[in-house]
Amino acid sequence: MTTKNKIIKALADLPAVRRFVDRPSPKWMVYFADFFLIAISCALALVFGVHSDGGDSFVYSPLAIFLFEFVIYAILAVILGTSRYIIRLSVIEDTYRLVLLVLSATLVLALISTITYFCCGFFYFTFRNIFVVGLMSFTFMLLMRLAIKYLYISVAGVTQKKRRVIVLGSAINSFFLASALKSEFEGRFDPVALLSLTSKKIDSTVNGIPVIAYDPDKIAEIFAYYKCKTLLFLSTQLELMRSGTADVFLKNRIKLLMLNQVDEFDVNSKSMPRLSTHVQDIRIEDLLGRETITTGNPNIRRVMCDQVVMITGAAGSIGSEIVRQVASFGARDIVLVDQAETPMHDMQIEMEASYPDVKIHLFIGDVANRERMEHVFQKYNPRYVFHAAAYKHVPMMERNPAEAVITNVFGTINVADLAVKYGVEKFVMISTDKAVNPTNVMGASKRIAEIYTQSLFFKISSQNSEGSTRFITTRFGNVLGSNGSVIPLFRKQIEQGGPVTITHRDIIRYFMTIPEACSLVLEACVMGSGGEIFVFDMGQPVKIWDLATRMISLSGLRPGEDIKIVETGLRPGEKLYEELLNEKELTLPTHHKKIMIAKVRAYDYDEVLNHIERLRKSIHAGGGHDIVTEMKLIVPEFKSNNSVWQQVDAEIKEHNQDNEIIHEKAD
Repeated sequence: MTTKNKIIKALADLPAVRRFVDRPSPKWMVYFADFFLIAISCALALVFGVHSDGGDSFVYSPLAIFLFEFVIYAILAVILGTSRYIIRLSVIEDTYRLVLLVLSATLVLALISTITYFCCGFFYFTFRNIFVVGLMSFTFMLLMRLAIKYLYISVAGVTQKKRRVIVLGSAINSFFLASALKSEFEGRFDPVALLSLTSKKIDSTVNGIPVIAYDPDKIAEIFAYYKCKTLLFLSTQLELMRSGTADVFLKNRIKLLMLNQVDEFDVNSKSMPRLSTHVQDIRIEDLLGRETITTGNPNIRRVMCDQVVMITGAAGSIGSEIVRQVASFGARDIVLVDQAETPMHDMQIEMEASYPDVKIHLFIGDVANRERMEHVFQKYNPRYVFHAAAYKHVPMMERNPAEAVITNVFGTINVADLAVKYGVEKFVMISTDKAVNPTNVMGASKRIAEIYTQSLFFKISSQNSEGSTRFITTRFGNVLGSNGSVIPLFRKQIEQGGPVTITHRDIIRYFMTIPEACSLVLEACVMGSGGEIFVFDMGQPVKIWDLATRMISLSGLRPGEDIKIVETGLRPGEKLYEELLNEKELTLPTHHKKIMIAKVRAYDYDEVLNHIERLRKSIHAGGGHDIVTEMKLIVPEFKSNNSVWQQVDAEIKEHNQDNEIIHEKAD
């Protein structure tokens, strides 16, 4: 530690200095200091003989002039609030206030002196006196503020352990960020440089912070020179980071931190502002390079406000977010249906705390239990139903096709039939991209559910065009952070030291955040007139291998060295890429650029019922082979991939070939 730092450290141990560092000085103390300095300035002006000689009366004496000038300055200081701001954080604002004080006092004193000249034939305050008092008052008060700020920064810098960071950018926002963090009370960061992306040759310093040029080939050298391993950037610079800049830093093992947008930074607050609390680790979700989807449709609030809404699968990732959004739009009663006891309890606590004015009804039950579902419809008579209850894990359902069909198909049938029976206005089914050209039992079960609800709508609407329940289906891909999704799995594996497991190096997936997906579901509910299958524009697909390497790098580790990436092979029913549309399907645009309507084959309801009945019998027979066979007959495009059920495809193909031969012989 240098001699200077030792002295500062000794000062920092003094109780008075410690109190100064721990919290800002009270306003009365700053006012007292200002008044004292103003008084010194007025006295010095008189000592130097800078005053008028208007007579022998006390009114014209140097003491009276001193008191008159002091009172005017003091009154204006209170009016203009020169001690309003926390000195250590607002020297620029303080300087502005001091200039305003001196100019105002100078004008008032000059006006008084001019009046005395025209009335009495002499200047009560000489203009030289006015100028000297103003100049000295401004200088003394400004020096006091600069001294306080310097002392605070020096003491805080020695006593507080701050992480050294380089701030990205040299524009005004980056400069303000660096300056604010440098002087922040009990801050966590010490900005040591600004990294400019606009120029290659820079040799300048802003407020004591050097500005350096960005050179992707010398990033490691730059950060080593400043003894820093962290880059801090603004949320407004996120698109720049997504464009590939982030990878430059990650390859050099530079930690990335982002400052979220701060709506208000009030230095007048009684509690000290903590800008650093808005700084967070960059997440992989932030770097996926996809445009954030927003809706902002005012009709959603108009439709949902004061309504009874039922959500099945309400404790799941998608269902719980629909519950939150529906509550935010002013629904009167929200019926939560799920069979998971503990997550439902957690939802109850959350909703009671966040939306105390909304009536939340918890209903524990399985959608496959028709009697139980009828009870909830009888009791609450919902107007809108969002059906999110489903089994979704592909390998699990591949091993348990009966459960996939019971919940995903017959659970949907139960809720859909009851929606019609009890006059629900709209029924929104949450489907998946895995229902398109399905290669697994889970995807096929969701496609069958789509087929049933759509054919049911066309059946009832043909019989009763007025007042029939409108069935709407929404399809989207993977949602970030949902239960069992790949990102939480990778995080856990990285925390445990690896390896990170990936099924195939070339596998890609579409991603969307949970709030985005649910807002589009509500948008589709509002715009749907019945019978549509809405598909969402998921943006560009993400290569899971790249996702894994980025997540490892974001943890400050080296992919392949610190954390291994292991390919485990495609799981049963899994395919390299997901589709949102069948090859034979077309799409129609809607008023929302991210939502399209899929034109799909229409199924006859009676024909679908016959298939459903055979599927039900196969479940009662208890054989997975027969269940999958019936599913493939309902959904001919269902071709199993990397699964034991490929055998069924071969049998169906052989059966069809035999039938063709029989027909040829008959001809």
